[in-house]
Amino acid sequence: MIRKFLIVLMMVFASATFAEDGLRIAHVDSKLIFDGYKGTKRAQEEYDRQVAKWEQQANLLQKELSAIKEKLDKQVLMLSDEKKRELEAEYNKKDTELKTFIDRVYGRKGELITQNEKVSAPIIQLIRKAINEIALQEGYDMVVDRATGSVLFWKKENDLTSKVLDYLNNR
Repeated sequence: MIRKFLIVLMMVFASATFAEDGLRIAHVDSKLIFDGYKGTKRAQEEYDRQVAKWEQQANLLQKELSAIKEKLDKQVLMLSDEKKRELEAEYNKKDTELKTFIDRVYGRKGELITQNEKVSAPIIQLIRKAINEIALQEGYDMVVDRATGSVLFWKKENDLTSKVLDYLNNR
Protein backbone atom coordinates (compact mmCIF):
# COMPACT_ATOMS: atom_id res chain seq x y z
CA MET A 1 0.00 0.00 0.00
CA ILE A 2 2.80 2.38 0.92
CA ARG A 3 4.64 1.41 -2.25
CA LYS A 4 1.60 2.28 -4.37
CA PHE A 5 1.27 5.60 -2.61
CA LEU A 6 4.93 6.41 -3.26
CA ILE A 7 4.56 5.56 -6.94
CA VAL A 8 1.50 7.80 -7.24
CA LEU A 9 3.28 10.57 -5.34
CA MET A 10 6.28 10.30 -7.68
CA MET A 11 3.93 10.45 -10.69
CA VAL A 12 2.28 13.58 -9.31
CA PHE A 13 5.62 15.32 -8.74
CA ALA A 14 6.93 14.14 -12.11
CA SER A 15 3.82 15.38 -13.92
CA ALA A 16 4.04 18.73 -12.14
CA THR A 17 7.67 19.06 -13.19
CA PHE A 18 7.00 17.97 -16.76
CA ALA A 19 3.89 20.13 -17.04
CA GLU A 20 6.18 23.13 -17.21
CA ASP A 21 7.86 21.53 -20.22
CA GLY A 22 4.51 20.86 -21.88
CA LEU A 23 4.28 17.14 -21.12
CA ARG A 24 0.89 15.82 -22.20
CA ILE A 25 -0.49 12.87 -20.28
CA ALA A 26 -3.54 10.87 -21.34
CA HIS A 27 -5.21 7.91 -19.73
CA VAL A 28 -7.13 4.81 -20.74
CA ASP A 29 -9.00 2.03 -19.01
CA SER A 30 -7.52 -1.11 -20.56
CA LYS A 31 -10.18 -3.33 -18.97
CA LEU A 32 -12.97 -1.35 -20.66
CA ILE A 33 -11.08 -1.51 -23.95
CA PHE A 34 -10.45 -5.25 -23.65
CA ASP A 35 -14.08 -5.94 -22.70
CA GLY A 36 -15.53 -3.61 -25.37
CA TYR A 37 -13.38 -4.77 -28.27
CA LYS A 38 -15.29 -6.95 -30.76
CA GLY A 39 -12.25 -9.18 -31.23
CA THR A 40 -12.33 -10.07 -27.55
CA LYS A 41 -15.85 -11.46 -27.90
CA ARG A 42 -14.79 -13.68 -30.82
CA ALA A 43 -11.73 -14.87 -28.90
CA GLN A 44 -13.87 -15.55 -25.82
CA GLU A 45 -16.25 -17.67 -27.91
CA GLU A 46 -13.31 -19.70 -29.26
CA TYR A 47 -11.94 -20.12 -25.74
CA ASP A 48 -15.37 -21.14 -24.40
CA ARG A 49 -15.71 -23.81 -27.12
CA GLN A 50 -12.38 -25.33 -26.08
CA VAL A 51 -13.33 -25.21 -22.39
CA ALA A 52 -16.61 -26.97 -23.21
CA LYS A 53 -14.66 -29.77 -24.96
CA TRP A 54 -12.46 -30.21 -21.90
CA GLU A 55 -15.51 -30.27 -19.64
CA GLN A 56 -17.09 -32.96 -21.84
CA GLN A 57 -13.93 -35.04 -21.62
CA ALA A 58 -13.78 -34.64 -17.83
CA ASN A 59 -17.47 -35.56 -17.51
CA LEU A 60 -16.99 -38.65 -19.67
CA LEU A 61 -14.02 -39.79 -17.58
CA GLN A 62 -16.00 -39.13 -14.40
CA LYS A 63 -18.97 -41.16 -15.69
CA GLU A 64 -16.69 -44.07 -16.61
CA LEU A 65 -15.11 -43.95 -13.16
CA SER A 66 -18.53 -43.84 -11.47
CA ALA A 67 -19.77 -46.77 -13.55
CA ILE A 68 -16.81 -48.91 -12.49
CA LYS A 69 -17.29 -47.90 -8.84
CA GLU A 70 -21.00 -48.69 -9.00
CA LYS A 71 -20.34 -52.08 -10.58
CA LEU A 72 -17.72 -52.84 -7.96
CA ASP A 73 -20.00 -51.79 -5.08
CA LYS A 74 -23.03 -53.75 -6.34
CA GLN A 75 -21.21 -56.94 -7.26
CA VAL A 76 -18.48 -57.05 -4.60
CA LEU A 77 -20.03 -60.06 -2.85
CA MET A 78 -20.60 -62.02 -6.07
CA LEU A 79 -17.22 -61.41 -7.67
CA SER A 80 -14.30 -63.74 -7.50
CA ASP A 81 -11.15 -62.33 -5.93
CA GLU A 82 -9.52 -62.19 -9.37
CA LYS A 83 -12.44 -60.31 -10.95
CA LYS A 84 -12.60 -57.98 -7.95
CA ARG A 85 -8.87 -57.19 -8.33
CA GLU A 86 -9.42 -56.55 -12.06
CA LEU A 87 -12.23 -54.10 -11.39
CA GLU A 88 -10.24 -52.37 -8.64
CA ALA A 89 -7.24 -52.07 -10.98
CA GLU A 90 -9.51 -50.70 -13.72
CA TYR A 91 -10.99 -48.23 -11.23
CA ASN A 92 -7.55 -47.10 -10.07
CA LYS A 93 -6.37 -46.73 -13.66
CA LYS A 94 -9.43 -44.63 -14.58
CA ASP A 95 -9.07 -42.57 -11.39
CA THR A 96 -5.44 -41.83 -12.25
CA GLU A 97 -6.43 -40.98 -15.82
CA LEU A 98 -9.05 -38.50 -14.56
CA LYS A 99 -6.65 -36.88 -12.07
CA THR A 100 -3.94 -36.60 -14.75
CA PHE A 101 -6.43 -35.05 -17.17
CA ILE A 102 -7.64 -32.53 -14.58
CA ASP A 103 -4.08 -31.56 -13.69
CA ARG A 104 -3.04 -31.30 -17.35
CA VAL A 105 -5.99 -29.08 -18.25
CA TYR A 106 -6.93 -27.24 -15.07
CA GLY A 107 -3.64 -27.29 -13.15
CA ARG A 108 -1.50 -24.26 -12.36
CA LYS A 109 0.37 -24.57 -15.65
CA GLY A 110 -2.45 -26.33 -17.44
CA GLU A 111 -3.85 -26.03 -20.93
CA LEU A 112 -6.67 -23.79 -19.68
CA ILE A 113 -4.21 -21.07 -18.69
CA THR A 114 -2.08 -21.61 -21.80
CA GLN A 115 -5.14 -21.35 -24.05
CA ASN A 116 -6.29 -18.19 -22.27
CA GLU A 117 -2.88 -16.58 -22.80
CA LYS A 118 -2.79 -17.75 -26.42
CA VAL A 119 -6.17 -16.16 -27.11
CA SER A 120 -5.67 -12.92 -25.17
CA ALA A 121 -2.02 -12.12 -25.99
CA PRO A 122 -2.68 -10.97 -29.59
CA ILE A 123 -5.57 -8.79 -28.39
CA ILE A 124 -3.42 -7.18 -25.72
CA GLN A 125 -0.71 -6.49 -28.30
CA LEU A 126 -3.27 -4.98 -30.65
CA ILE A 127 -4.65 -2.76 -27.87
CA ARG A 128 -1.17 -1.55 -26.97
CA LYS A 129 -0.42 -0.79 -30.61
CA ALA A 130 -3.69 1.16 -30.95
CA ILE A 131 -2.95 3.13 -27.77
CA ASN A 132 0.53 3.96 -29.06
CA GLU A 133 -0.76 5.06 -32.48
CA ILE A 134 -3.52 7.25 -31.04
CA ALA A 135 -1.23 8.76 -28.41
CA LEU A 136 1.30 9.68 -31.11
CA GLN A 137 -1.42 11.09 -33.39
CA GLU A 138 -2.87 13.13 -30.53
CA GLY A 139 0.55 14.36 -29.37
CA TYR A 140 0.60 12.74 -25.92
CA ASP A 141 3.90 12.06 -24.21
CA MET A 142 2.58 9.49 -21.76
CA VAL A 143 -0.51 7.31 -21.35
CA VAL A 144 -1.40 5.78 -17.99
CA ASP A 145 -3.83 2.93 -17.42
CA ARG A 146 -6.66 3.53 -14.92
CA ALA A 147 -7.34 -0.20 -14.75
CA THR A 148 -4.16 -0.67 -12.72
CA GLY A 149 -5.73 1.33 -9.92
CA SER A 150 -2.89 3.78 -9.41
CA VAL A 151 -4.47 6.82 -11.07
CA LEU A 152 -6.17 9.05 -8.53
CA PHE A 153 -7.49 11.77 -10.81
CA TRP A 154 -8.06 12.21 -14.54
CA LYS A 155 -9.64 14.72 -16.83
CA LYS A 156 -12.33 13.28 -19.05
CA GLU A 157 -10.97 15.17 -22.08
CA ASN A 158 -7.65 13.30 -21.76
CA ASP A 159 -9.37 9.91 -21.79
CA LEU A 160 -8.43 7.94 -24.91
CA THR A 161 -10.45 4.83 -24.00
CA SER A 162 -13.33 5.44 -26.44
CA LYS A 163 -10.97 6.52 -29.22
CA VAL A 164 -8.97 3.31 -28.82
CA LEU A 165 -12.17 1.23 -28.79
CA ASP A 166 -13.48 2.97 -31.92
CA TYR A 167 -10.13 2.50 -33.61
CA LEU A 168 -10.05 -1.22 -32.83
CA ASN A 169 -13.70 -1.96 -33.63
CA ASN A 170 -13.70 -0.06 -36.92
CA ARG A 171 -10.73 -1.87 -38.41
